[in-house]
Amino acid sequence: VAAIALFASNAAFAANPTCEAQATEKKLAGAAKNSFVKKCEKDATAAVTKTCDAQAAEKKLAGAAKTSFTKKCVTDATAAAK
Repeated sequence: VAAIALFASNAAFAANPTCEAQATEKKLAGAAKNSFVKKCEKDATAAVTKTCDAQAAEKKLAGAAKTSFTKKCVTDATAAAK
């Protein structure tokens, strides 16, 4: 399970460059590119959040501890992508 979570996290770490690359591959520009990249990054963040929630569940965290863990996990994952 940890390997799957690590793989999912690694996919999310590369979200921003991947979104930019996908937009370029689709030959998007201007507002269309901005919209596509924004949605792509939002979807990537949602995937990271799901992975972090799963890790919190594995650790049997609940309440404020779960919220704090998930917030830090998501922040760390998205910061690594930039």
